[in-house]
Amino acid sequence: MDAAFQAYRVAEDVYWVGAIDWNVRNFHGYQTGRGTTYNAFLLLSDTVTLIDTVKAPFYDEMMSRIASVIDPAKIEYIVSNHSEMDHSGSLPRTMTAVSPKKVFASKMGQRALANHFHINPESITVVGDGDEIDLGGMKLSFAETRMCHWPDSMVSYLHEREILFSQDAFGMHLAGYERFADEVSREVLDYESAKYYANILLHLSPFIEKTLAKLNDLNLPLSMVAPDHGPIWRTGEDIRRILGEYARWAKQTPTKKAVVVYDTMWGSTDVMARAICEGLSAGGMDVKLMHLQSAHRSDVVTELLQAGALLVGSPTMNNQIFPSVADTMTYLKGLQPRNLVAAAFGSYGWSGEAPKHLTTMLEEMGLNVLTEPLRITYVPDARALGECRQLGQTVAQAVEELLLRGDERE
Repeated sequence: MDAAFQAYRVAEDVYWVGAIDWNVRNFHGYQTGRGTTYNAFLLLSDTVTLIDTVKAPFYDEMMSRIASVIDPAKIEYIVSNHSEMDHSGSLPRTMTAVSPKKVFASKMGQRALANHFHINPESITVVGDGDEIDLGGMKLSFAETRMCHWPDSMVSYLHEREILFSQDAFGMHLAGYERFADEVSREVLDYESAKYYANILLHLSPFIEKTLAKLNDLNLPLSMVAPDHGPIWRTGEDIRRILGEYARWAKQTPTKKAVVVYDTMWGSTDVMARAICEGLSAGGMDVKLMHLQSAHRSDVVTELLQAGALLVGSPTMNNQIFPSVADTMTYLKGLQPRNLVAAAFGSYGWSGEAPKHLTTMLEEMGLNVLTEPLRITYVPDARALGECRQLGQTVAQAVEELLLRGDERE
């Protein structure tokens, strides 16, 4: 009887043997509402080669897929492009099961794998920029892509099939049976690829630009780009699109979009936020209002990926920022969004420290903090709401000036 989990042929002698994780909803703080895949690839050359493995709980699924096309014991080489545990978790069991002749990783990958799994580093063969391995009938070459997105990260290129195995670059968290991007709706592709970049790679944008420059210099013909998560890009249009999006996202060029993020206890900060949005809209901004009782922090940073302004509101609770807002701000601070006009606001009853603390955090993030925080005592009256609307208009004007300066520099 055929096994339930079978390999999927993606090119001649190249098979997807990964796993589908339908149920994961949290990827170290990033909400993965559509699940994910852990992609691994089997190359049926004279020297049978496995590119990456899968998260440890999915080992049996991966091995079943491999066994559907070849005896796993025939695997002689394993390539670890990225040592994070969702791609290397099954590596120790796989090494024990198939006894490969060699396991390849970058220099930093060798160190990471040895420390993760307490294995002899000499069992890992180090490869670096320009190194090649002959598989007999096919050839793999390597390029290090440090900090895209770990120090160990590298990509592998299969010359005869023009496939770039790109580890975590150009991927997305998306479970499904569609192995290719052109089988998925454009709306889903655009959102999930942007969300992935915003939540995983945003703070590494300078390194992403270096990676894109390196790939451009290598001038590799690309028939497919196969990341470690999500579908494979196989059309010229899709490949150009995702490479172009990464270049654009890495620059973090501001736009006429404002993201207003807040939480509220008794509704006062809520009505302030909505009045601010009125001013932003009147100033020509595209406005995204995000109440943290219904918006997740990972969606907030996704919206900020293509924005020009961030406004954050919080009531004061125990002299501090409201917990949900503090959580989101800590998350944003780590991801280091750039080129944003920023302001803080909030209602308070007694001392009103929260907007002050928010202003400090925005300044520490290196954002262009426009004004003193807008603080309103208790319930805002008509005059106070007018100040909120004016804040929105002031921010809109500042973004307009920022965009004009950018146009002049170009």
